[in-house]
Amino acid sequence: MVARAQSSASGVIALLSEPEPLLQQHALKALNAVVPQFWAEISESIELIESLFENDELPQDARDAAALLASKVYYYLGEYDEALSFALNAGSAFETEGVTPGAEEYVETVISKALDRYVEARQAVKTPTAIDSKLQGIIEGILRRCIRDGEYKQAIGIALESHRLDVISDIYKLTKDTSLLSYAMDAVLDAGSSLSYRDEILHFLLPLFPPASSKDRSPHVHSITRLLVTLGSPELTIPFLTNFVPNEKLLAYQFAFDLVEGGAQDFLESIRGGLPEGTEETKDIFDKIREILAGQRSVKLYLEFLRRNNKTDMLILKHTKESLEPRSSIYHAALTLQNSFMHAGTTSDVFLRENLEWLGLASNWSKFSATAALGVIHKGHFNEGMNILGPYLPQQGIPDSGIPGAAYSEGGSLYALGLINAGCGSGQEIEGYLRDALKAATNEVVQHGAALGLGVAGMGGKNTDAYDELKSTLYNDSAVSGEAAGYAMGLVMLGTGNLEYADEMLQYARETAHEKIIRGLAIGLALIFYGRQEQADKMAKDLLAEKDPILRYGGVYTLALAYAGTADNAAIRKLLHVAVSDTSDDVRRAAVTALAFLLFKNPSQVPRIVQLLSESYNPHVRCGATLALGIACAGTGLQDAIDILQPMTKDGTDFVRQGAYIALGMILVQQSEASSPALAPTRAAYNKVISNKHEDPMARFGAVLGQGLIDAGGRNVTISLQSRAGSRNTSAIVGMVLFCQFWYWYPLAHCASLAFEPTGIVGLDEHLRAPVFEFVSNARPSLFAYPKPTEPPKKEAVTKVATAVLSTTAKAKAREKKKAAAEGEQMDIDDKEKKDVEMKVEDSPTAEKHGDISPITGSISNLADAAPAPEPTSETLSNFSRVTPAQMGHITFPPDGRYQPVRLVATQPAPSRRSFKSVLSTEKYAGGGGILLLIDQRPSEESSYIELSVSAVPPVEEEPLPANPPARNIALDPDAPEAAPPEPFEYPFDHDT
Repeated sequence: MVARAQSSASGVIALLSEPEPLLQQHALKALNAVVPQFWAEISESIELIESLFENDELPQDARDAAALLASKVYYYLGEYDEALSFALNAGSAFETEGVTPGAEEYVETVISKALDRYVEARQAVKTPTAIDSKLQGIIEGILRRCIRDGEYKQAIGIALESHRLDVISDIYKLTKDTSLLSYAMDAVLDAGSSLSYRDEILHFLLPLFPPASSKDRSPHVHSITRLLVTLGSPELTIPFLTNFVPNEKLLAYQFAFDLVEGGAQDFLESIRGGLPEGTEETKDIFDKIREILAGQRSVKLYLEFLRRNNKTDMLILKHTKESLEPRSSIYHAALTLQNSFMHAGTTSDVFLRENLEWLGLASNWSKFSATAALGVIHKGHFNEGMNILGPYLPQQGIPDSGIPGAAYSEGGSLYALGLINAGCGSGQEIEGYLRDALKAATNEVVQHGAALGLGVAGMGGKNTDAYDELKSTLYNDSAVSGEAAGYAMGLVMLGTGNLEYADEMLQYARETAHEKIIRGLAIGLALIFYGRQEQADKMAKDLLAEKDPILRYGGVYTLALAYAGTADNAAIRKLLHVAVSDTSDDVRRAAVTALAFLLFKNPSQVPRIVQLLSESYNPHVRCGATLALGIACAGTGLQDAIDILQPMTKDGTDFVRQGAYIALGMILVQQSEASSPALAPTRAAYNKVISNKHEDPMARFGAVLGQGLIDAGGRNVTISLQSRAGSRNTSAIVGMVLFCQFWYWYPLAHCASLAFEPTGIVGLDEHLRAPVFEFVSNARPSLFAYPKPTEPPKKEAVTKVATAVLSTTAKAKAREKKKAAAEGEQMDIDDKEKKDVEMKVEDSPTAEKHGDISPITGSISNLADAAPAPEPTSETLSNFSRVTPAQMGHITFPPDGRYQPVRLVATQPAPSRRSFKSVLSTEKYAGGGGILLLIDQRPSEESSYIELSVSAVPPVEEEPLPANPPARNIALDPDAPEAAPPEPFEYPFDHDT
C-alpha cells in the first residue's frame, strides 16, 4: 500500500501545546524535517516556538531544536537577520543541519549572513572580546573547516574581510607557500580596500615573505616589488635593498630596475638619496643601484631595443599620405600622429625627411603638433634631445623671433622636449630649462608648449617651484596658455592629494570665464587626487554637484583616477549613474570612458558592463563605450570586446565610428593573424576607410589613429596600464587620460605614447652589459610573429596584341617572296612576318599545374604540390628580441645555458597547450620579461657582448666619426657617448606651396 503524502502539519503543531516535554521535543524534531513544505503553516505558531526556546525547563537539545525551527521559519519568511540570530542559539542542532541533505541552501544563506555580520562587527570593533562569542564560534568553525579541506584562499578571503591577519600568518606557517601571501596582497590591492587598511596589510605581509635568493629564482620577486611600489616608503625599501649588498648584488640590481617600472619619481629620488655610500667593496654596487634608480638607464636600454627591432611598414604611411588631402588640418594632424605612434621611441624620422614638401604644408597648430611629434619619435633620447630640437627651440634672450609662425614650432619643440624626458625630468637640468623657457616666453603658444613639456617631464616630481611658475602663467588668464598650465599643475603634483593646491585650482576654475582653462584645471584636479581613493571622495562629490558641466567632467575623472585599478563597486555605481543621468553629453561620455581606468586589471568584465551602453540611443554614450573597451582591453586581443566594436564601425554617427577604429587599434596591438582572426579584417577596414574620400573626416581620422596604434613603436610595444610586476603604471594611466582629451585638443593625443610599453627581453650581466645568449619560446612562431609587410601594388604586364594583317598585304608579301626565291636572294621575311603576327607565348599551363620537370627522368613531377613542412612547436630567440606579453609564459632558458635569470621570466605560468585561444585571451596581463639580470654559470669563459647599433642617419658633418670606431657594448654609462645623433635639418614649415 502506497503511503499518502502529508498534506498538513497541524497535527504535529498541536503537540507543541502539550504539557509533556517529551511530546514537545518530538514535535520540534518532526517539524524541523517538514519546514520546506509547511513553513507558511508553521509560521502562525512562531510565538509558541520562540517561547519553547526560552523555556529553561526543557532540555538543551529541545531548546536548540526550537531555535533551529524558528531560524528556518524566519529564513523562509525572508527575515535573514532573525534567522541568523536564532541559528546562533541553535548550537549543536545547527551544526548537525549542515550535513543534512536538502538543507544546503538554508545553511549557506545563514553562514553568508553570519560572515557579513562578523565582518561588520570586526570592522567596527577590532577586539574579538566585543563580538558575540556564538558568532565568533561559527566563524572559527568555518575557518577551521576551510584549512582542513585545503581551501586556503577562501580562509584568506574571510580573514581579509574580517581583519583577522592572525589567520593569514597561521596559514603561511602551516603551508610555507609564498603564492598565498601573493594572493592576499593581490586581493587587498585589487578589491578597493581603504588606504589605511591596505597599508596595514602590506606592512604585515612584507616580513612574512622569505628573503629572496637568486639561487632558487624566488617566484615572489614580482610580488615584493609591487608591494614596495604601492607602499612608496623609502624607509622600508632602503634597508630591503641594502640587505642584498654585496652577496646578492644581482638581485639588488633586478629590484632597482623593477622599482623604476612602477615607482613615482619622488619615491625613487628618496631611495637614491637614502642609500649609503658603502665601503670600498660595496661603493661601486651602491653607485650602480643609484644610477639604475635614476630611470634613464632603463629608458636607454629600451631605446636601443626599439631602434634595433624597428619593423615599421613605410608603405602604410605612404598609402595614408597619398589618400588624405594634405592641406586639411585634421588630415595633416592625423598623419602626424600616425607617424609619431608608428615610430615612437625608434628615433627614425625617415618619413619626415622623405616628405618635406608635405611637412611644409603644416600651419599654425598643425605645425605645433608636427614639431611635438619629434618628441614621441625620439622619446627617451635624453642626451641628444636638445640637439635634435635645436633648430626649433626658442633662442635665449630673444622672447619673440618675429618670424611668422615660428611661435608654433617653438612651442611644439618645448612640448617635444617634455615628451622625450617624460617621467624622468624631475630634478634634472631639463626641468630647469623648461621653467626658464616658460618664464621668458611672452607668446601664449610658446607658453602653452613650455607648460605641457614641464608637466610631462616633471610628472609626479612634486616640485613646488615648478608649480608656482605654472600658477603664474595660469593667472595671466590666457585661454591657450592657461589650459596647458592647468594640466601641468596637476601633472607636477600628481597623486599628492594636497587640499591647498586643489582649493586654489577649483577657486580659479569657478572664477574664470575661459572654458579651456576650466577644462585644464578640471583634469589637473583629477590628477592631484590620483590613487587617493576615499580621500578624494569629498572633492569628487563637490565637482559632480557643480552647475558647470566642465567641472562635473573633471569630477568624473577625479573619481576614476582616485580608484584607478581597484574596481571599486561604489565608484563604478556612481559612474554608471552619471552615464545615464547627467544632462551634459560630454560628462556622460567621460563617465563611460572612465570605467576603463577602474577595470583595466579585469578586462574581461568590461564588455559585459558596457554592452548595453554601447547600444544607447545617445551617440556620446556609445562613443564613451568604444574608448572604455579600447583602454581597458588594450593589448589583450579580447574577442568579446572586438565583437562589440566591429558593428560600431558601421554606426550612423561619425565620432562613434572614430572611437571604434581607435579602440580596435588599441586592442589588437601586437596580435598576429594566428592569434586573432579579427586582425586581417580590421587592417582591411582601415585601408578602405582611409582611401574612401566620401567617408566622414572624423571617421577617417579615427582609422588613421587606429592604424598607428596597432603598429605602435615599430611593432615592438604594447599598450598597458599595468607595470610588469602588476602594479599601476602611473605614466600609462596619466597618458591615456590626456589622450582622451584629444576630443578637444589634438596635440594632447601625443600623450598616448606614455602608455607604450616595450615588449622584449633585455638581459644584462653583473657589469650591466648585454651578453650574447639565447632562450627558447615554447610556442608556434606564427602565434607571436610580426605582421607580414605590406606588398606594393603589382604592375600588370601589358600583353602584346597580334597585329592585324590585311589580305591584300599578305598577297603582296607572297608575291615578293616568290620573286626573291626566283632571283636566289635570301630575304628575312619570315622573321618579320612572325613578329607581326604571333602573340607572346606564355608559359605552359601544364607545367604550372603539375610542377617542374625532373632533371633525372625528364618527366613532369609533382614537387610543387608537396605538402608544406609542419610548423615547429618552438623557436630560439636572442637577447634584445621582441617577446609579447602573451608569449612570456612560454619563455624558458635552457638548463645547460650559460646565463640564467635571477628571477622568473613571467609572473604567470603558461596555460595548457590544449587551446591556444585560452593562451592568448588571458584575463590578466601576463607581465614579466623586461630587463633581466643574468647569472653567469661559466664566469671563467670569455664573454661576447652586443655592440650598439650604428645610427642609420648620416652623422653631423662638423664632427665626423673616426674611420675605425671602437666597438662598444650596452653599458650605457651616462658619461659615455651615445650613438651618432640624427643630422639636424629644418622642416620647411614656412614654405607653403
